[in-house]
Amino acid sequence: MTADLPELRSARLILRRPIPQDVETRLALGRHREIVEAYGGTFDPNATFTRGDAEAAIRFIEQQNCAWVIDAGSFVGHVRLHNIDRQDKRATLAIGIDNLAYLGKGYGAEAIKLVLGYAFGRGLHRVALRVLSSNSRAIACYRKCGFVEEGREREAALVNGAWQDDIVMGVLDREFDPS
Repeated sequence: MTADLPELRSARLILRRPIPQDVETRLALGRHREIVEAYGGTFDPNATFTRGDAEAAIRFIEQQNCAWVIDAGSFVGHVRLHNIDRQDKRATLAIGIDNLAYLGKGYGAEAIKLVLGYAFGRGLHRVALRVLSSNSRAIACYRKCGFVEEGREREAALVNGAWQDDIVMGVLDREFDPS
């Protein structure tokens, strides 16, 4: 897995590297309570989402060795593999949908399945992730993609002043069903 990643395509989306227009799209999306809290952040309704914030978000994707923009006609989020361990043939997956209109409609699952196909097609044996226990929409999506709960880190994240558990999930190459 290298920085010269291929585009990955499904029926409704393209996973690709960032382009300059993504900054404008990300800026227009702004920041929403539901999404910020799903990431484990604290939402400040008085904070302005600036061009600098949008540039930083796109730059973060650009700087990752194995990350794609999720494009469903334009930028809607990103997905990445990190902590790639070639010896043990494993990696960690992270995904973020930043456009409220695309939540709960299967776009995340579509993107994840593309990335899992890519990862397992290049010899990885295992892909894991962490998710807040309160993020039931994401947990359902991950289960749909074949992930199973492997453990729980109790009170591992402080979100809006309250402790939440992190759920650790994983999927093995032999368990992955791309359909």
